[in-house]
Amino acid sequence: MARVMLTLFDTCTRRSLPVEAQDGKTLRFYCCGPTVYAAAHIGNFRTFVAQDVFRRVVELGGLRTKHVRNITDVDDKTIRNSIAQGIPLKEYTEKWTRKFHDDCRALNCLSPHVEPSAVAHIPEQIELVKNLIEKGHAYLSEDGSVYFRISSYADYGRLAHLDSQTLDLGKTAQTRADTDEYEKDSVADFVLWKARRPEDGENYWESPWGQGRPGWHLECSAMSHKYLGDDFDLHSGGVDLIFPHHENEIAQSRCGCGGNFARQWFHITHLLVDGAKMSKSLGNMYTLDDLVALGHTPAALRYVLAGAYYRRPLNFTLSGMRDAAAALRKLRRFDDALATRANSTKAPEPTYRDLIKNPPDLNTFTPAWESLQDDLNTPEALGHLFSALHAIKPAELTPEESASTRRAFRFIIEALGLILPDVQDDETDEAPEEVRAIAEERWKARQAKDWSKADALRPRLAELGWGMKDGKDGYQLHRL
Repeated sequence: MARVMLTLFDTCTRRSLPVEAQDGKTLRFYCCGPTVYAAAHIGNFRTFVAQDVFRRVVELGGLRTKHVRNITDVDDKTIRNSIAQGIPLKEYTEKWTRKFHDDCRALNCLSPHVEPSAVAHIPEQIELVKNLIEKGHAYLSEDGSVYFRISSYADYGRLAHLDSQTLDLGKTAQTRADTDEYEKDSVADFVLWKARRPEDGENYWESPWGQGRPGWHLECSAMSHKYLGDDFDLHSGGVDLIFPHHENEIAQSRCGCGGNFARQWFHITHLLVDGAKMSKSLGNMYTLDDLVALGHTPAALRYVLAGAYYRRPLNFTLSGMRDAAAALRKLRRFDDALATRANSTKAPEPTYRDLIKNPPDLNTFTPAWESLQDDLNTPEALGHLFSALHAIKPAELTPEESASTRRAFRFIIEALGLILPDVQDDETDEAPEEVRAIAEERWKARQAKDWSKADALRPRLAELGWGMKDGKDGYQLHRL
């Protein structure tokens, strides 16, 4: 039976801790969701896919979950962009929320159990601000905005491990941060409620302090409190949210709601593209649609994102997408071979929900599951998965053995959330290293417009039994 305790690195204590449900039954966790001002890019989905793998491993490991993930549909960017395009805020954010959901489905991400939006929870956010003012943790400024006084919370900076010698909240006069996105190294009283400004247009709400809107940090505290209570098991997000966003969440939640807030913190490291930080100025900020337009599949992106260890930066490359597609074809062929051998048993198709209810004996796939239980070490799990493929010969198994082996195999596939593609007879496995090296050399020659060298390398590929299809932004190898 596939029941092992998951351990996970906790950002706050910097120790590996067991993931446990406080009530012993349901793991309650909160994930910071997207700000719906544009299509989410692959850096965003690096975080959401890692969180999806986490949830799958927890559920396949025998724990129920309550997964809450917010939608940020009001902030500086959503207001600015909607006004610039002459579209009401609600219409603008609903469009990008639908796009986000479509991409999540394409990447095989489980839907959260609760997905509250910031705009739908304005009353809860106003109530939290009132509590903070009454308890002396917040104050009203001259312009009608409300700020959290960080000097009123002695543990501020604990999550981000800010240097206590340079951060003396009791003695240092703090500056104010009025925007949703201020400098990451700025320790400042942060805005809870932003007074109405001319540039906000009609995007404002009534409050005891006048017209305005909530600050970005406030929404997560109000919604996690409503759906998970004062104490819950785990909070997750990208490493870029540790400070100031999550630090501010902790302060306003503990001061305004009481309780200990999240008991454990799970943060996912950033994504690079070809070794560089992803940015619009570099032209390397890919969305899922961008990759599909280049001929890649959501299944390949899921493999790349799920297969990277969440605590190390992921260096995304288009060649990595091609490798992922080849790996998925190998997995599909193995699954098909097992299904063919098990056909006479009439065993039902292994599904995620079925595998949760009836976990298999993993046998040869046990090392892969143990790697997932050890701080979600997905690359190590994939290594064990392919080792098992080499060790198992479907043709030598009885139908009953094939059926049970397939359930164990699919258990690991479902834990990673991988999407096994349909494989055509003329599709091939990964090209040998020699072939790949020649293809890369030829591709570089084409980029350098050395056409004679590129033409000379094509016959060498053909001699090895491979062809190369050139595209605008990459190439594909195929057997001749």
